Amino acid sequence: MATQVEPVPPQIQPKELSFSLPKALHTTAHVHLTALETCAMVFITTSTPGDNTGSAKPMGSFVYAMPDRINSKSVLSTTLYTSSSIEFTTRIAKILARRMERPVYVGCSLDPGALGLMVEEEMEGLGRIVDVVMEQSK
Repeated sequence: MATQVEPVPPQIQPKELSFSLPKALHTTAHVHLTALETCAMVFITTSTPGDNTGSAKPMGSFVYAMPDRINSKSVLSTTLYTSSSIEFTTRIAKILARRMERPVYVGCSLDPGALGLMVEEEMEGLGRIVDVVMEQSK
């Protein structure tokens, strides 16, 4: 006779964060963060007031990064899935892996070039995303 199995709720609750990107007019960043003891998973996307409600955005690039055990200033990364946002995703993954001192998986559909951001605006947005993720992962 089969035994009854009751579902167990997850012990780790992901955090869902939304905030405005600096200098990107009417653009909101959405971050889904799951910080585990051994790794972190971060998924990033954006929305603007003209987006259709309920429409799904493509996943974007997916990158795995981990701190180098030998050289603390170095980070190793590998691309798991590529799209137009690969450079931005890789940059965020490497920064988070170095600061969190653990492996991270980063999925990101935010493409600064498609938003028409200048380099300075892109860097401010990147800094804001990293700051929010680091603050919430503690």
